[in-house]
Amino acid sequence: MPQHPTTVEVDILDKEYLVACPEESRESLRHAARHLDTKMREIRASGKVFGTERIAVMAALNITHDMLEQNTMSDAATGLLRAMESKLDGALGDSKTGT
Repeated sequence: MPQHPTTVEVDILDKEYLVACPEESRESLRHAARHLDTKMREIRASGKVFGTERIAVMAALNITHDMLEQNTMSDAATGLLRAMESKLDGALGDSKTGT
């Protein structure tokens, strides 16, 4: 069954935006909009960045940086777990063979 987009209204930095998304993604979209709104408000409150467009770009950069850091940490953790699993498999294999 094809997904029919619905229109969702979100508020970001005191402006309303209508965004089309699938029905099952509405809450995720609202959550993302709240997160973006929070980040943009933090940047605006710092008083270091002026203009909605610049604030939006800085928020996008910060959110992207956070996301990439999490992915990098996740990749590192996955690699560490795989290395540990390999060592455990080796140790268990050694103990089974009596060496």
